[in-house]
Amino acid sequence: MKENIRGFDVTTLGYSELKHQLLNDINEDKKSFIVAINPEKIMHGTKDQELKELLNSATYQIPDGHGIVVLSKRQGGNIKERVTGCDLFQQLCELAAKEGKKVFLYGAKPGVAEQTKSILEQRYSGLNVVGTLDGFVMDKTLIIDTINNAKPDFLFVALGSPAQEKWIKENMDQLDAHIFQGVGGSFDVVSGNIKRAPKWMQKMGLEWLHRVILEPKRVVRIIRLSLFLARGK
Repeated sequence: MKENIRGFDVTTLGYSELKHQLLNDINEDKKSFIVAINPEKIMHGTKDQELKELLNSATYQIPDGHGIVVLSKRQGGNIKERVTGCDLFQQLCELAAKEGKKVFLYGAKPGVAEQTKSILEQRYSGLNVVGTLDGFVMDKTLIIDTINNAKPDFLFVALGSPAQEKWIKENMDQLDAHIFQGVGGSFDVVSGNIKRAPKWMQKMGLEWLHRVILEPKRVVRIIRLSLFLARGK
């Protein structure tokens, strides 16, 4: 259920199939690690072997960028649906509420995880967010102990990429949780601190344009990514 895109594994599962599989992983007492794959990560990973190995070591690599779907189609692959880290995070919280699973939020600036907890619990009736910690807590033992005492099924880590993926990889064996996902700025999006592109732009793969409008400096970065996508397989 994976295909290889320029040396990087990417799952072909869509939201529905992925949620079903993750629920099975929890019920079978398995640990699973989710990373988001987009063209920018592939571009950096082709020059950074350690990053490439880290991403490929995950249990599930979701096709987060529209460009990944494009590259899959170009090589005759089976990725039909973009699965964004932010949307998956929210759908997994909804799943946790329905299935009676526990959630822990770790990362972002002080106060953001708590704000996100409040919003998610209002949005998804019955959601049990068993703990939060901001990303500025430096005591590793405290972080591990706090999470383990809460025993979450889903641990969402918002430390930015690739720091969050490295943190998960280094600590997941010590943590009493099942599903580990690095979610980048998702806490800020849910709490309203960062505005995401309108839905119509997301569906058309135009989030890059929204980012350029908000931050014109990003245009150079977008040009580099466009050149990367324009290359052959």
